[in-house]
Amino acid sequence: MSETTGTGRPGSPTTLFDHALRLRQLAPEQPLPRDGEPYPDDASHRLRRGPKAPEDWHSTGKDVALVLAAHFARPAALPSEVADAFHDVHVPIFQNTHITAAAERADRERVRQTGRWLVRHGTDRCAVTVGLALLAAVGTADDIPLIQTIGLLSNRFGPLAAHALERQPGGVEPLLWLAERVTGWGRVYAVEALCRLDAPEARSWLLRRACDGDYLNRYFAGKVATVAKLHEALAASDTDSELVDHAGELLLLMGDCEQMGLTLAHYPHAGAVLKAHARQVGSLPPTVERYSTIALLIQHLATKPPEASGCTAAQRDALRATYLKVLDREEWTQTARAGPTANDSRMRWLADHRAPELKLRAFPDREPENGG
Repeated sequence: MSETTGTGRPGSPTTLFDHALRLRQLAPEQPLPRDGEPYPDDASHRLRRGPKAPEDWHSTGKDVALVLAAHFARPAALPSEVADAFHDVHVPIFQNTHITAAAERADRERVRQTGRWLVRHGTDRCAVTVGLALLAAVGTADDIPLIQTIGLLSNRFGPLAAHALERQPGGVEPLLWLAERVTGWGRVYAVEALCRLDAPEARSWLLRRACDGDYLNRYFAGKVATVAKLHEALAASDTDSELVDHAGELLLLMGDCEQMGLTLAHYPHAGAVLKAHARQVGSLPPTVERYSTIALLIQHLATKPPEASGCTAAQRDALRATYLKVLDREEWTQTARAGPTANDSRMRWLADHRAPELKLRAFPDREPENGG
């Protein structure tokens, strides 16, 4: 059975795959604007909200599995016959045991071709999600380009795309490709999959590029630091600027990710990594981004007990002194004063708040007005 068995209806709307492909071609190396939203089926889904998830989460996916079982029980049924079969059932966007079981009970090649057709030709997000779930269960390396492309619509398809690539032999490179081109929740799914694989060939990227500045990076910052052995990488490095800058980002995120991920307080190498970062960042030239990272790390050290940073009181005080010594240099002060811009929220915050505990020359406290 070929990929195109069961042709679409004449005049059918844009497929989600073609939508993702067109947006990707506009900027091949960048995440899709707004995660590719709105999708081509947006109008129909606004009008038809669909069924809610069952209250018993154990039964989630059973209705989809029943539709698939009935379809695969008919040997002559074409993939296109289930293109509109999932409007009235709740379709989970994560890997699901019921759907996987239904895929594994049927003929593997037929399941795979059905999944390929739905992903490639589906015009409705529910059908495409089911197709991706089938590929996640039985797909092969030949399916990787399909999975990567639909995975660019990552808020909806990111979880299953990451799972599908994770289970493929040699899935590290395709996952890295996807992780580099998604943001928000999609990046969380891809980076967490890379962390689970714990492949040596992914560590360089994890150490230097995993974080993209999104708030949701807090979910995986500690996992990246642990899996990629950040403490060892910094100890073995002299002044790898990309590594040092990304280490500062990871430290900031772990210092402010309560309830979301691994905190500095529970990261066993926090003290060593902070010390290595403080030593190495001072040997790099000043930039606005480096200044704001150091200043916010100083604030964390100044406003929280030392154990919140994985340090003793003496270690905390030494770190603050080292960081402040860097920021007190004239070239760093001048960089910071010239630095606040419309696209640098951290520097704007520092300039606006002038937190007294930081005692930064670049942002002296305001003089009281009218002598008051």
